[in-house]
Amino acid sequence: MKAAIIGYGKMGREIEQILLERGHEVKLIIDLENRSELDAEHLKGIDVALEFTTPTTAYDNLHTCIENRIPVVSGTTGWTDRLDELKQYCLAQHSALFYASNYCLGVNLLFNLNRQLAAQIERLNAKYNVEIEEVHHIQKKDAPSGTAITLAEGILDNLSTKKQWINFAPIFDVSAIESKTAVTEEDLIIRSIREGMVPGIHTVTYESEDDQLILKHTIKNRRTLAMGAVIAAEFLCGKEGIFSMEDLMK
Repeated sequence: MKAAIIGYGKMGREIEQILLERGHEVKLIIDLENRSELDAEHLKGIDVALEFTTPTTAYDNLHTCIENRIPVVSGTTGWTDRLDELKQYCLAQHSALFYASNYCLGVNLLFNLNRQLAAQIERLNAKYNVEIEEVHHIQKKDAPSGTAITLAEGILDNLSTKKQWINFAPIFDVSAIESKTAVTEEDLIIRSIREGMVPGIHTVTYESEDDQLILKHTIKNRRTLAMGAVIAAEFLCGKEGIFSMEDLMK
C-alpha cells in the first residue's frame, strides 16, 4: 500500500512508523511548509491518504483527496459541521472517505457501551443525570473533543431527558462557570480540561440520588490511535463510499 500522510505532527509520525512496520510505503508527506504539494500531480500513484491536521485545514485537504479519487482516512476533529457536505461530494466523485472522531478500539467499545446504557436507563425510566468530562493535552485546538461529542450524541439519541449538549471549557472554577451559565436539566454538560501532555481521558458519569455509575477510558499513548488509523487505511484501500469505525469493527 502506497500511502500519503497529511499532517506531520506527533500523530503523523506515529502513523508513518506503523505504516513502515506493517510493510507499507510512505510516498508523500504533506505538512505546513509544503501544503501546496497536495495536488493531483503529487497524489498520483497514492493508494490511500491519512489526514490528521487542524480544524481549519481539514475540509480542504479532504476535498482535494476526494477530488482526485484518493481514498482518505481522517481523524481531525472540530470541523464536522461540514462533514455531511463532504460525504455527498465523496459519493458524487465515486471516491472513499473513512471518518472517525477516535480510532482507538477501546474508545469505540466505550461508544457502544454508552449507547446501550443510555437506552437501558430510558427503558427503565430511571432517574439518572449524566455528564461527560474529557481531558486532553494543552495543544489540542478544539473543545469539546470529537470523542466527547460522539459520546454526547449517543446519549441524546437514546435518553429523552437530555435535549442538547453544552460545553464548559476550559475548567478552572466549575462553580463560578455554572453560576454564570443558564443550565437546565435538559442540558448534557461536557466539561473540557486541557492540561499537560494527556493523550485523552473520557469519563461519562451517570448519577442518581442513590448511586453513581461511571464509564471511563484512558488512552496511554498516541500509538493506539495511529494503529487504528492505519488499520482503517488498510480497510479503505480500493473501496468506494463512506465508512466509519462501526464498519471496520463489523
